[in-house]
Amino acid sequence: TMTANPNWEEIRRELFIGQESSDRSDLISRVFKLKLQCFIDCITKKEIFGKHKAFMYVIEYQKRGLPHAHCLFWLENPVHLSDADKFVSAEIPDPQLDPELFGLVTTHMIHGPCGPFKPTSPCMKDFKCTKRFPKKYISETKIDGDSYPIYKRRSPEQGGQSYQLTRGDKTMIVTNEWVVPYNPILLKAFKCHINVEMCNS
Repeated sequence: TMTANPNWEEIRRELFIGQESSDRSDLISRVFKLKLQCFIDCITKKEIFGKHKAFMYVIEYQKRGLPHAHCLFWLENPVHLSDADKFVSAEIPDPQLDPELFGLVTTHMIHGPCGPFKPTSPCMKDFKCTKRFPKKYISETKIDGDSYPIYKRRSPEQGGQSYQLTRGDKTMIVTNEWVVPYNPILLKAFKCHINVEMCNS
C-alpha cells in the first residue's frame, strides 16, 4: 500500500503563504501520482523484489481526502519464507547502524500507540485495537493457518530495539509490538521525498 503524505517536501514547498496541504488537493494528487509511478518503477524496472510478471493497483481516497493506493505484483519467482525478512521488516532498526531508517520507522511506521496510552484512538473499539496491536513477539517469521505472514518481532530481551515515547504527561517504551511492517528501501525512497535518482538508476 502507499498513502499520500500531506507533509511531503514537494507539497509543502509549493504552498502559498497561509495555505495548508488540505487547501491544495490538486497539488496532493499530482505529487502522489508521480510518487506512485516511481514506486511502481522501483518494483517493475529496478526489480527490487526480482522479475515481475504483472501488476495491478487501485486508488481510493481516505476520509481526509488523501489518495491511497493498493498495489498487487506477481513475481516470476516466488518469495520463499526464508527470504521474507530480506524484503519486509516489522522491527525498529538499530539507531547506531542506520539512524535515517530509525528516524523514518519511529516517525511513520509505529501504530498508535493506542490502548491505555491513548484510549481515544480511532482504532479502538470496545477497549480493543481493531488493528490487533500490540502484536505478539516472535523470534522468526512464520505463516499462519490462513497463509498470512507473521513477521519477526523480537522482544528487547531477544535483542529487539526500543525507544521512549512521550506525549503530554504520558510516557511509554515502544517496542517491536507496535511496528507496522515496511520495506526499508521503499520507506527511504518515499516517506520523506521522492528519490528519482534511486528509481531511475
